[in-house]
Amino acid sequence: MDDKFLKPYDPAATEASIYKKWEDSGYFNPDNLPHADKGPFSIVLPPPNVTGTLHMGHAAMLAVEDIIVRHKRMQGYKTLWIPGTDSAAIATQSKVEKEIQKNEKKSRHDLGREELLTRIDAFTEESKTTIINQLRRMGSSLDWSRYAYTMDEVRYSAVMEAFVRMYDAGLIYRGNRIVNWDPKGQTTISDDEIVHEERKASLVTFTYSKDFPIAISTTRLETKVGDTAVAVHPDDVRYKEFVGKTYDVVFAGVPLHIKIVADQSVDPAFGTGALGVTPAHSQTDWDIAERHNLERPQVINEYAKMTVEGELNGKKVLEAREYVLEWLKKEGLLQKEEEITQNVSTAERTGGIIEPLPKLQWFVAVNKPIAERGGKTLKELMRDSVQSGGVTITPERFEKIYFHWIDNLRDWCISRQIWFGHRIPVWYKDGETKVSATSPGEGWEQDQDTLDTWFSSGLWTFSTLGWPEKTDDLKTYHPTALLETGYDILFFWVARMILMSQFLLGEVPFKNVYLHGLVRDSKGRKMSKSLGNIIDPLDMVEKYGADAVRLSLIMGAAPGNDLKLDENRIRGYKNFANKVWNITRFVLESTDTAGEGTVLPEDAVIVEEMRKMSVEVTKHIDDYRLDLAADAAYQCIWYRFADVILEESKPFIKGTDAARAASRATVLRQSLDIILATLHPFMPYVTEEIWGSLPNNKDLLMVESWPVAN
Repeated sequence: MDDKFLKPYDPAATEASIYKKWEDSGYFNPDNLPHADKGPFSIVLPPPNVTGTLHMGHAAMLAVEDIIVRHKRMQGYKTLWIPGTDSAAIATQSKVEKEIQKNEKKSRHDLGREELLTRIDAFTEESKTTIINQLRRMGSSLDWSRYAYTMDEVRYSAVMEAFVRMYDAGLIYRGNRIVNWDPKGQTTISDDEIVHEERKASLVTFTYSKDFPIAISTTRLETKVGDTAVAVHPDDVRYKEFVGKTYDVVFAGVPLHIKIVADQSVDPAFGTGALGVTPAHSQTDWDIAERHNLERPQVINEYAKMTVEGELNGKKVLEAREYVLEWLKKEGLLQKEEEITQNVSTAERTGGIIEPLPKLQWFVAVNKPIAERGGKTLKELMRDSVQSGGVTITPERFEKIYFHWIDNLRDWCISRQIWFGHRIPVWYKDGETKVSATSPGEGWEQDQDTLDTWFSSGLWTFSTLGWPEKTDDLKTYHPTALLETGYDILFFWVARMILMSQFLLGEVPFKNVYLHGLVRDSKGRKMSKSLGNIIDPLDMVEKYGADAVRLSLIMGAAPGNDLKLDENRIRGYKNFANKVWNITRFVLESTDTAGEGTVLPEDAVIVEEMRKMSVEVTKHIDDYRLDLAADAAYQCIWYRFADVILEESKPFIKGTDAARAASRATVLRQSLDIILATLHPFMPYVTEEIWGSLPNNKDLLMVESWPVAN
């Protein structure tokens, strides 16, 4: 027996060298696998942001994906797990700009576009190295030879090709529509970059003038100087006599022309049942204005200041809100004022309050019929992909949420007013416009905007396989077998990948979607710096080993359910790693003492019991119930094998019946092999370390055949 088993297992002393063995073997690359005869199994890593460091959400994702990947690899599939990182354009540029402002007291405009991009490139290269090393620390068996970055040359080519094809098909257009505008960051942002903060607000009920017949309510008084209508429900008897009438009023010094319109979207039970329509500053109101052909005057600018003439001009929105409130009181138009709690939309990166504004931007049309896709729209293609079973979602309950989101999907704004990112491939000269990945020639000026990060990451399953080139990888591994991610980006990323793949390739990007939950603290709260409750996965790896961290994120974590985590839980699974280590010591001591020999029938049942455990684990992994798989292995190994079988074996090993002793020792060694193989996807480091120290084991455990029932 190797002397190291006389001491406790020390993950810190072994994990780095084990990962190096795995990587040096070349087995992360499916082209090098010694037995891969069951066809391809592929999965892409949701690319972490280059700006970030690994958090527990990432660690949970890595644990889930690596378990599935290692299991498939051992089963004999040609298993590919593609690594990559995302530019996280707004976050990255914001971070670099803050550093420049802090250290040099300069803005991006002082530096210029080229210099800022040079600085960002240097920053992202350093950040990429950090995040990649952290992925390795978790034991992630990624094929690093196929590493991709959303801003590298291959992905650039894919993004340009996708834009041009979608533009040529009439799916990409430039138009004036309501967008999420961040006044602090001076750019549009996507829905997923909005943080909804619960804040106190004043709900004010009033009329525009003393002779105006309908009262309305709002929390945003400053926008009411941009109203062009009041909308009521067609069946609301209170207001039927007013529908179709128009009223001219002077509201807070601003002349308004208000039309009463009947619209099905109005909830007659909410507030007064009447809605003041501000088309330029609300997506809902913009839609009403389109249906009723209303004017859409803009009264707030990109700096969140008022643009109307008179006393309000130039005031910040909050100042304007107070001004209008005081005016209503003075004029005797205020009917009611009450404090309420509401969700305020803020920009994730800057904290600025989002202003819905009409802007000339680039959009993807989601309701336009596509001739080459049978006249279906992008929304229909996205819905059909899941409805037909082409894509299955685990847990199934998220399908309803997915369909609801699709049904309410608006045209997707894909342009951003930042410098870091894939620049929009549109060129202008003398009133002429051309769409091209490269400059059409001298005198042509490229569009200043860049593309939404989700546009490039929407191509992720096939751009990482070499598209638009017709590569062997694309042919072999697409559609990918599985997409695993957090349920919180089901729409922002998962749905957009389905959209992109269906249009550009005519197929789904993945066959299965597995959604894991969020990792919360022991009290069920979201981990945040402000609460001081963040558990750093790398700190935990240092203290307890990657295996313990991985298992703590899997046990009890059903798909789509949030997990409560504390350090004691992780420490507990470090004890399990030691248990496996001690089991090995006992088994090796047994074979040293009794030798190995012919297995007697009464002992053979132990091996079959371990095989049945492995079969049960297999079933749960195949059903994407990794929590049940891990628990089945844990319960059998600790409470059955260690506590019962090993204890029962001691008299046989030390007894006078040499044949029985050798039989039992042989069975324990065979059972140990099954246990290590079954545990390997969950706890790869300790199992690989043990495997490499056992006699007669020549190759790495990561490519050992998965145990099957006799």
